[in-house]
Amino acid sequence: MLSPVTSNTSQSLKNPQPLTAVPTEALKRIQWLLTDVDDTLTWQGTLPAQTLEALTQLKEVGVHVIAVTGACAGWCDQIAKLWPVHSVIGENGAFFMQKDFNGFHTQSVLPIATMKHQQTLLMEALSELLRDYPDTDFASDQAFRYCDVAINIGQDRSAVDRDTCQELLARIQQLSIAGHKVKATQSSIHINVWIGEHSKQATSELLLRQQLSQKSLPLEHITYIGDSLNDESMFSWLPMTFGVSNITRWLPQLSTKPSYITDSSGGYGFSELAASIIQAKQ
Repeated sequence: MLSPVTSNTSQSLKNPQPLTAVPTEALKRIQWLLTDVDDTLTWQGTLPAQTLEALTQLKEVGVHVIAVTGACAGWCDQIAKLWPVHSVIGENGAFFMQKDFNGFHTQSVLPIATMKHQQTLLMEALSELLRDYPDTDFASDQAFRYCDVAINIGQDRSAVDRDTCQELLARIQQLSIAGHKVKATQSSIHINVWIGEHSKQATSELLLRQQLSQKSLPLEHITYIGDSLNDESMFSWLPMTFGVSNITRWLPQLSTKPSYITDSSGGYGFSELAASIIQAKQ
């Protein structure tokens, strides 16, 4: 049984401090860096060279990077296999993937066949709902998803306006499928919809407990960096967290904010944090 998310109340009441304000000793303690992917590791649809170099250097100094994303299983597969990361949590916590000396492993919260069946029911309900939003459609990577249904609000297209996103998100969250309340959250590019109790935070905790074989996680050694509304549960869970600069527009809507914020956006901001951690450890 996972422990419930506890609100980081001290952080929820104030805006993030600049990255330069992080104590060196706090950076030295970081052993696990959990990170969002879209617009946190990437920027404007590409992966900056600085990001890939930062991931490599973090690995060299002993920091385990876990990608925690709403991205589809197809993307997660190649990230876990090709990028210098420890593991990947995908589709907002539906599963995680890991490549190690024993091969490639995928562990899902529910059996994949169950998730696919629920996904089919969701697609039917959302297709009906989207008739009211003719300029909005499913994400182009929908075919490569195990669990959730992603609605494209900003990936390789002009962004859907904020009011429409909020209205659509609210309507989705009122849906019930086969007796299950539908869950939904918004990232910088998608509205992600699923059935189940999993989340970025819950599956991160599950994975870390397995890796560390501990009932009580050393939260002072774990941190997270993100960019959007669907990162709030991570900001609430961990005592020290980070936002890349492009999270600024979402701060008024976040009840719990990141502790610190980078100067640069997306992968360039992630690289700033990585450089600070590496310098502290050296």
